[in-house]
Amino acid sequence: MAVFIIMFGLGLSLRIADFTYVLKYPKAILVGLSAQMIALPLIAFLVAILFKLPPELAVGLMIISFAPSGSTSNMFTNLAKGDVALSISLTAVTSLITPFTIPLFTLLSMRYFLGSESVVEVPFLKIFIQLLFISILPVILGMFMLSKWQKTADRVEPMMRIFSVIFLFLIVVAIIVKNRAEMIEFFMQTGMAVLTLNIIVLGLGYWLARFLQLSQKQAISIGYEVGIQNAPLALIIAGTIIGNSAMMIPAVTYGLLMLIMGFVFYWILKK
Repeated sequence: MAVFIIMFGLGLSLRIADFTYVLKYPKAILVGLSAQMIALPLIAFLVAILFKLPPELAVGLMIISFAPSGSTSNMFTNLAKGDVALSISLTAVTSLITPFTIPLFTLLSMRYFLGSESVVEVPFLKIFIQLLFISILPVILGMFMLSKWQKTADRVEPMMRIFSVIFLFLIVVAIIVKNRAEMIEFFMQTGMAVLTLNIIVLGLGYWLARFLQLSQKQAISIGYEVGIQNAPLALIIAGTIIGNSAMMIPAVTYGLLMLIMGFVFYWILKK
């Protein structure tokens, strides 16, 4: 229910016009989607192999790479004076695509790292239906509310942002308490892997956009869209839908580090 509320808050910031950016600037959208939907999972896979993560932690890292960007990436883009319209458009498009891609990619990751037996325990249809309910449906409801009652939506949306931060904090605390005996070991195992992934993909999104001759503002947007993923959604997929607390550890680590690296990236851009 908490992620439903968070995704509803995301919908409150989206308009139908945000999707028209796809037609106006197809190159920027294509570069952003390619970096986020293809390059990011591939890099996460290589990082998991390079750091020799235990199977469950490796799957948890992969789930982060499958999750769409959220409102946090829009916030950082605005802070860094990037192309906010592009950022919101990419968030909108990926939020509608990933409920279809996450189940498939997650099951493929589980098959590779955990073996085919684990895949049988997590049906594709179950993940797909639950993701539709907690992601697409609330986004559509939020967009509908914004279109019909804009003043109310404008008042509610900031509260939804605060709620998402509080929710992420409470989840982090709960996981730390539940796994306190193994927590130091978990963070030692995932910390460098998550940090490496975060640094690489922030830079990848930005420099790929610049290499392909997109504007500075567009490059900033794509950097944040690829580098700042939806940690609460990744937590729910791992912990509630799959029901594996160990898979949540990379998302917890990522939830902390992505905020730090988001500000570091902003500082680098200013310099």
